[in-house]
Amino acid sequence: QVHVAESGGGLVQPGGSLRLSCAASGSIFRTYAMAWSRQAPGKQRELVASITNIGKTNYTDAVKGRFTISGDLAKHTVYLQMNSLKPEDTAVYFCNVGGISIPTMDPFGVWGQGTQVTVSS
Repeated sequence: QVHVAESGGGLVQPGGSLRLSCAASGSIFRTYAMAWSRQAPGKQRELVASITNIGKTNYTDAVKGRFTISGDLAKHTVYLQMNSLKPEDTAVYFCNVGGISIPTMDPFGVWGQGTQVTVSS
């Protein structure tokens, strides 16, 4: 089994910053990709940013230039630096993990419970 835990969310004023952290643990042979997704009330869940084990990153247009994803996938950790936050960034942010499990060597894709980010003033 693989477990994912997010942290770092909170209440912040528009223009402020937050840094989200994620750690995956359990029966992981290798992590190939980690990502952050978010879901705002009444809206579909969307992929915010992703990173692969070779360092390729992708961002949704809404956060380009403001958010930065980083991490050490060999240690199953990922971060999301969120700057210049806007009210429309308010959502529950989820950490997503894809890789190979042990001992079966099967692929997996999981996510955590999420951390709330609220941008308001």
